[in-house]
Order: sequence, then structure tokens, then C-alpha cells
Amino acid sequence: MKKAMFVLLLVATAAVAQKKKVESGDYKNLAGVTEFNVEFDYSNIKVAKFDNEEDFLADKMKKREEKGKDEDFRKNWFADREARYEPKFIESFNKRFDDGSVKADKGLTSAKYTMKVKTEWIQPGYNVGVSRQNAEVTALVTFFETANPSNVVLTVRIERSPGAVGMGMDFNSGGRIAESYAKMGKELANDIRKKAK
Repeated sequence: MKKAMFVLLLVATAAVAQKKKVESGDYKNLAGVTEFNVEFDYSNIKVAKFDNEEDFLADKMKKREEKGKDEDFRKNWFADREARYEPKFIESFNKRFDDGSVKADKGLTSAKYTMKVKTEWIQPGYNVGVSRQNAEVTALVTFFETANPSNVVLTVRIERSPGAVGMGMDFNSGGRIAESYAKMGKELANDIRKKAK
């Protein structure tokens, strides 16, 4: 009985963890679209309990100052965007279309539509061995006509997309956050497959 209750609680927690809401437009506007140009925007994001990214970085760098790893943390924090988050999002999105019927990638400026992923909030999570917390990312994803960006056809808010590396081996925040982006890519692709008809 206890095991069944634990599984039920785990499923309920996972179901509540991520929310998606269509803010404007309709998935039907993407019917027949075969490729998306992808853009990522990290301007003015909030991180964890901090009002802005710089306050978060100052706090984390101060804790690493004595070991001389403060600048490394800052450098890796920004490098992970292009090296980890973006490839994970794109790979996970494309993976949902096994037949290659839909493709998303950066630099596809000839694509009729652009998908802009605007990160609003990041919870990096943690893993200290005896205790851990998943990363979470909230983003506003906007689909618009590449040649006419004011023509927005769909806007979706994804709140608290969870991210954790399997087997609990996620001691690096970049890996955890990258999995949050992978989850976002997966969920968006699945919604397009089901609703853009």
C-alpha cells in the first residue's frame, strides 16, 4: 500500500511540475509547417530566488572565490547555453518526428516560421549526493513568420519544465538545466504533432 501511495504521489508531483498554456494563437496555425528557424533569448531572466541573473552569479561566484573557481563558474554558466541547452532542445524537438517530416534548427532563416524560446526563469536545482532538486525552466515560446516577425501565429508559456540527468548523476547544473530544455522541446513537438492539424 505504501509503495502504491508513493508512486501515486510521484506521478501527481510530476504532473503538476510543468504547465503549458497557449497565450495567443492556435497550434492549427502550424499545420503543414515542415521546418522552423529557432532563436533563443536569455535577456532579463530571473534565476532561482534572485531578481536577476547578475545577483545570482554574484552569490555563486562569492562562494567559489576562495578556491579560485569563481570566474570559471561565470564562464561556464553562459557557455552552457550554446553548448548544452540549445542543442538539447533542438535534438529533443526533432526526435519526435522520426520520419524527419518536421525539422527545427538555428540559422534556418529560409524557414517560413521562426520559433523563439525566451527564457524567463531558471531554477538550477542541486545535487549534493544526499539531497537533490531538479532544475526547472520557465519560457515563453513564440512562433512567428520569419519574414514578418509581427505576425505571431502562436505563443505558448511553459512553466517549470523539469530537468534531471538519469541515475542521479547530475552534479553539474548545466546538465540538469539542459534536461529542462530537452523536456520543453519534447513537449512542444508532441503538441504540434497532436494539435497542428
